[in-house]
Amino acid sequence: ARRLHQEDAEASARMAAHGLALLDELLPGGGHRILTHCNTGSLVSGGEGTAFAVALAAHRAGRLRRLWVDETRPLLQGARLTAYEAARSGMAYTLLTDNAAGSLFAAGEVDAVLIGADRIAADGSVANKVGSYPLAVLARYHHVPFIVVAPVTTVDPSTPDGASIEVEQRPGHEVTEITAPQVPVAGAEAGGGIPVAPLGTTAYNPAFDVTPPELVTAVVTEEGVVSPVTTEALAALCARSRQVTIS
Repeated sequence: ARRLHQEDAEASARMAAHGLALLDELLPGGGHRILTHCNTGSLVSGGEGTAFAVALAAHRAGRLRRLWVDETRPLLQGARLTAYEAARSGMAYTLLTDNAAGSLFAAGEVDAVLIGADRIAADGSVANKVGSYPLAVLARYHHVPFIVVAPVTTVDPSTPDGASIEVEQRPGHEVTEITAPQVPVAGAEAGGGIPVAPLGTTAYNPAFDVTPPELVTAVVTEEGVVSPVTTEALAALCARSRQVTIS
């Protein structure tokens, strides 16, 4: 267990280094304004995370101007977790609702998008927390790099494309209620939520969405950067990673 923990921490550090080098290549001069979604910091890793680790490396190098943190509704991983990690690290950050991202792009306030991934299909399609795909569309329209940071183990060669990824549908109450466990609500069960929609309202609540590879500028892993993102490039990366592991 300790060995796996150490390997994960080392992989996180390598992703951070590769990601920062890519940012400096795409955005010379520093002053990066980075938009991120969901949580990708030390709470999800044995090290300092994936996408968040890149932003943290930019901060430590004096090249991060602002970290824009999506709330990441409905479970608010950005507000509850990423904002906490950014504050703890002394980063300049600002929280925004997911649907405010478009106006942020339109104002020219985003230099790059950095997200993690729950799974990357063989063709480079990226499944990540719902709300990631709209950011990729916005980034493409506004000519902003959309960068995915994830370990090689996230690439799943047995899943050929994005359509083959089964997306979990979460309970509707996550959308129709606001969870406030520390606020007593008369007549509500312990740990229940405060209703914000009429009783009986159905909700569409997918856990993830899938971004096609043509909208992904680069995939950053501990073994290097893949750009452009293609089936062949990902397969070569995975093969190289297996050789490193065996040796």
